[in-house]
Amino acid sequence: MENFNFYNPARVVFGENALEQIGSLLKAQRPKTLLMIYKGSYVKTLGIRDAVIKACEENNIRFFESAEVVPNPRIELVRKLVDFVKENEVDFILAAGGGSAIDTAKAVSMGSHYDGDVWDFFTGKAEELGKVIPIGVVSTIPASGSETSTATIISDADFKLGYESEKLIPKFAILNPTFTLGLPDYQTACGIADMFSHMLERYFSPSEHTDTTDFLIEGAIKALILNAKRLRKDPKDLNARAEIQLLGTVAHNGMLDMGRISCWGSHRIEHEISALYDATHGEGMAIVLIAFTKYMAVHKPERLMQLANRVYGYDYHDYSDTELAMKVSEELERFFKYMGLKTTLTELDVKESDFEEMANKATKGGKIEVGHYMPLDEEKIIEILKLAM
Repeated sequence: MENFNFYNPARVVFGENALEQIGSLLKAQRPKTLLMIYKGSYVKTLGIRDAVIKACEENNIRFFESAEVVPNPRIELVRKLVDFVKENEVDFILAAGGGSAIDTAKAVSMGSHYDGDVWDFFTGKAEELGKVIPIGVVSTIPASGSETSTATIISDADFKLGYESEKLIPKFAILNPTFTLGLPDYQTACGIADMFSHMLERYFSPSEHTDTTDFLIEGAIKALILNAKRLRKDPKDLNARAEIQLLGTVAHNGMLDMGRISCWGSHRIEHEISALYDATHGEGMAIVLIAFTKYMAVHKPERLMQLANRVYGYDYHDYSDTELAMKVSEELERFFKYMGLKTTLTELDVKESDFEEMANKATKGGKIEVGHYMPLDEEKIIEILKLAM
């Protein structure tokens, strides 16, 4: 087991009446000016906007809003909102929605007290994050886990890059599973694939003697598969919705990282796909994970063998190491197809001629390797991408 320092101060308010606490949660933060970031009519339909405005009026908080968030959030909007919060002395940001809204809010927070271009943090030009605007979240799309994580992912015209800091952990996250009942099947499936990827990135670890978190991740995966299948049969199953929403937070709040080094190689590969083709992240991760596990079954099967045995029930004695490990890729493909997702890059119309560019960008021009389970150079990334066709 690795030494670790776990810290996550986010308050999670979970339940059907969770939004009723927005007033007291905001009061505790004592903001004078609030900016709510979201996209779509759901914020009004679900009563979120009215509840936030009422809470602001009761606490003498100036209210502003931006409804311009896009999937795979863009740096252009972040820059625009950074200027806005500076001009209007915004001192609290509330994100309503899923990962795109939350990541946009985090990036705006990063630039709020920085004199340069906020993109500097993502490219590494700015090394240390200074003062930030605190953030709150009303989650409506279980997927990214960004409501309690340290990370934000933002794209420009060429790159999709991430930044992590404990300063970006939201002060609170309101999770009401009834808000997720109206989600389309595709969006639900993409969110589940995203959660699955967060669990597997932790599971595929080079660290040894990690029994506690191994079993925690395995249990979370089993719960995810079970409730995903329940939702596939009945999208209005509120108990299954609640389980899925909680799993999204558990998968990415840092708890499953304790005592282990996580991989993140497959995420770096997918970021290049969604950066170039604007693919939905969850569906992109489903495709990459199938190929990634197929590659690792041959080159480093140990963790996959354990997963095949403990989660899927395959016996060590019935298969060779590679055969047993390959069962994980087969099960992932079967599951993601059942959820209605694409499982190959061919289905996304991704061109093999772009693989070299993707691999080059992922490795920063061949200067670094990505992933910790098995470090991946350009050649290995291209092999994985070919397996995904």
